Amino acid sequence: MNIAIIGASGFIGSALRDEALSRGHTVTALVSRPERLEARDGLTVKKADVQQTERLANQLQGFDAVLSAFSGHAKEDVAGYFAKGFDSILSAAKLAGVKRLMVVGGAGSLEVAPGKQLIDTPDFPAQYKATAEGARYALNALQGQDDVAWTMLSPAAMIAPGERTGQYRLGTNQLLTDTNGESRISVEDYAKAMIDELEEPAHQNTRFTLAYA
Repeated sequence: MNIAIIGASGFIGSALRDEALSRGHTVTALVSRPERLEARDGLTVKKADVQQTERLANQLQGFDAVLSAFSGHAKEDVAGYFAKGFDSILSAAKLAGVKRLMVVGGAGSLEVAPGKQLIDTPDFPAQYKATAEGARYALNALQGQDDVAWTMLSPAAMIAPGERTGQYRLGTNQLLTDTNGESRISVEDYAKAMIDELEEPAHQNTRFTLAYA
């Protein structure tokens, strides 16, 4: 497939890029700092600013799918920047007639009890809350529209570099944990699950999640 990845040089975006390339997909990396990526077979790197909606819309045209790994980590107002940027991405996707928009979500909006999300629990880490708020905003924005076909993949509560095992559980809106009560996934397995979904859609217009058993 011919895909575009917004934020393809970031933590999760890099894993998505590498997984897609390893499977033979053609990838256009839309990044704010193209100098951070080296040329590779199957990879095109373009400078992009998610806040420039019309220009981004032009850059998103013609792909089989667009993957967004956008986040606001580097900004002071992380939640606000995330929300503004995601609104622009979604508007650009609509203008470009994007066929499929696949979005990196957060664990914070997963439920730990009926009607109670992880982000709203007392022990949720303060340093991740702004990013989680932004990701929850993005989920609500996707659920509130029907102009673009979409999928969001929320990781386990802890996502970190590790192994690509292919051994994990999939879920929907509830936080998944293992037998020790921990919620974990490697970024490599996260990328595998996302590209699996790209190749064989099973969660259209909905959010899903994954974690080790």
